[in-house]
Amino acid sequence: MHSSLCVCALVPTLHTRTRLVLVIHRAEDRKPTNTGRLALLAMPNSAMVLRGGLRLEERTDALSLDDTTRPLFLFPHEDAVPLRTLARVEGDDRPVTLIVPDGNWRQASKVRNRVAGLRNVPCVSLPVGAPSTYRLRTEAHAFGLATLEAIARALRVLEGDAGPDVEKALLQLFQTMVERTLWSRGEYDTDKVTGGIPEMARRHDPGGIEP
Repeated sequence: MHSSLCVCALVPTLHTRTRLVLVIHRAEDRKPTNTGRLALLAMPNSAMVLRGGLRLEERTDALSLDDTTRPLFLFPHEDAVPLRTLARVEGDDRPVTLIVPDGNWRQASKVRNRVAGLRNVPCVSLPVGAPSTYRLRTEAHAFGLATLEAIARALRVLEGDAGPDVEKALLQLFQTMVERTLWSRGEYDTDKVTGGIPEMARRHDPGGIEP
């Protein structure tokens, strides 16, 4: 993304009870179309684990899976249970540590078995929802979501009364990032971009479609 289209100034600060741990593949970490990192920027109560590659050790210290939180792994494995089932556990008021794999489908599906400490973490899946609005990559699965979309939908469930507002804030940031990127490729109308296009970017005229 051109610096004139940067969304960093639009990143909200979301103080959540849920702790987010993003387990990101090293190849995904370099991609400008990555969305998971936006969640890290928006959520002070978050951490990242970088994985993949022979020269990189799995940084599991960021998981901090102790008894102060309830860890849940977000991915639709065969043994996954609906997130709503484990979002609230009677007699256990500990906050959740939500562990989210970030990468393509193949990379994400291997995280639970590749990163130490995750094999015994309960696996959860999201409620059925609207299709993804991510248009920067081809999705291999009809029900697949961008990482930030998945995190936003999960927090809607986990954050109780504040959940809808947290989801809305993250999805608005997501839409802006996607639409500005499409605009820069000449694939999106200027007047349709969420939050508009900065004047500096208009002057650079990277190829967006004018109304």
